[in-house]
Amino acid sequence: MWDWNFWVVFAAGAVCTVAGVWFALKNHGPNDVTMGGAGLVLLATLVYAVAAVVRPAAGDHPQGSVPELWAYMLTALVLPVGGVWWALVERTRWSNLVLAAVGLVGIVMAGRMNQIWYGGGLGG
Repeated sequence: MWDWNFWVVFAAGAVCTVAGVWFALKNHGPNDVTMGGAGLVLLATLVYAVAAVVRPAAGDHPQGSVPELWAYMLTALVLPVGGVWWALVERTRWSNLVLAAVGLVGIVMAGRMNQIWYGGGLGG
């Protein structure tokens, strides 16, 4: 089962990835669009984190390992910050690919957190 938390991060990650690749191919340095994409991934992951805190209070508990879920969550929250920091330090087109990777990794991390929450494997 893929819940709305996953789809929100998926959408943000897709925007981040497409923008990063597009501007890298156009030979542009990082800009508001590409760094904003990483910001969207961070915001979407923060929404996911808040939901992960609130849902158990409503009786919806993760089926998998809670420490593993939060390890993924914390990593997913740190990655966009690191990607933007990288882009601010290295103002070349290659930083856009780092930001694109933030989007892709965000999608993968959200998918794994979703699997942990529902206790399933792929598509679980």
